[in-house]
Amino acid sequence: MTDQIDDWHKLARYETNIQGELHANLLRNNDIKVSLQALSGLPGMNSGAVLWVQDADLAQAKRILGNIETDSTTTMLDDPTDHTTNDNNGGTINKGGNA
Repeated sequence: MTDQIDDWHKLARYETNIQGELHANLLRNNDIKVSLQALSGLPGMNSGAVLWVQDADLAQAKRILGNIETDSTTTMLDDPTDHTTNDNNGGTINKGGNA
């Protein structure tokens, strides 16, 4: 049995539940115990979440989450009108959209 009942620290707050779940799973995959608190008691409400970690894991959890790239842009979305790519045979391949 452990005495770590009061050793939980608020690590981060997320605007959506899915962001919190993604980061919680990332920490769990790195053997860090986490607790995810939904900010609404109503099922289906995407009101955000708070991520809690134990004191012993706080520094490592901050380091892991600090290395996450937060820029949501991707090269595929830089030019939404370009839906083609080179097929390495002198032609193009339609990747979808209005190409």
